[in-house]
Amino acid sequence: MKQEQIDVTAADGASSRITVFTDDHAPDSPVLVCMPAMGTAARFYEPLAGPIVREGWRFVTADLRGVGTSAVRVKRGVGFGYREMVESDWPAVVQKTQSLFPRAPVYLLGHSLGGQLSALYLAENPGAVAGLILVAAPSVHWRGWDTPLNAGVLAGTQVACAVAALLGYFPGRKLGFGGNEARGVMRDWARQARTGRYEPQGASVDYERLLAELEAPILAFSFEDDFLSPPRAVGNLLAKMRRARITHVTLADVALDHFRWVRNPDALVGKIREWLPSDNV
Repeated sequence: MKQEQIDVTAADGASSRITVFTDDHAPDSPVLVCMPAMGTAARFYEPLAGPIVREGWRFVTADLRGVGTSAVRVKRGVGFGYREMVESDWPAVVQKTQSLFPRAPVYLLGHSLGGQLSALYLAENPGAVAGLILVAAPSVHWRGWDTPLNAGVLAGTQVACAVAALLGYFPGRKLGFGGNEARGVMRDWARQARTGRYEPQGASVDYERLLAELEAPILAFSFEDDFLSPPRAVGNLLAKMRRARITHVTLADVALDHFRWVRNPDALVGKIREWLPSDNV
């Protein structure tokens, strides 16, 4: 298996690196581009590379802004939110991948927040990729959790937003939740948790309307015992994309949860193989 890091620069100048895992595949073999969860570095997903490449596909990992290889460092005074990531970072990663593999279908594989933002990107840019694979990617609207967890989700997201507003950033490493996050990310996250709507600060488009109009193939995974992303919360995100061609798979294996699936990917890779068009496999 070959591995290579490649520089990527977004339209607003923010730079990072993607890591490409491949082998001697056919030029038209699929490419899966992994977009991480909040505060999670791209290197966390490297255990997926071997199983995916052995299927005959390519695998690309990218960092969210402010994490891992991103040149943006989260601190007081550094401001960005969902809008900057969806409008600048996602296009840069997708376009760089397509330039590397011009004959290959590209699929976004988004985990948790990476899945939510991938859905927003595809809604704003329909047809930009061949399809979307969501793993434990919920709407974080507090009503997607059972009582009493729902109250904890509502309170926790709003307190995190308040902490970020007070300090100028969210010190997730110190607090034990996610990584250090920009104030704008926590603001957009908390707003969606409170209202159920994706309305990023400064966005010029209506993402709720675009999600409802999206007609794309989507494979979504949820895990039965995932308290961070329960199946109902995943279903709430999928319900926004009512025109999309959705396959929702809920896995009950106790070895799989919001993060452990990365080190136990066989069930997911098998379902992806079944879902991909036969001429892509």
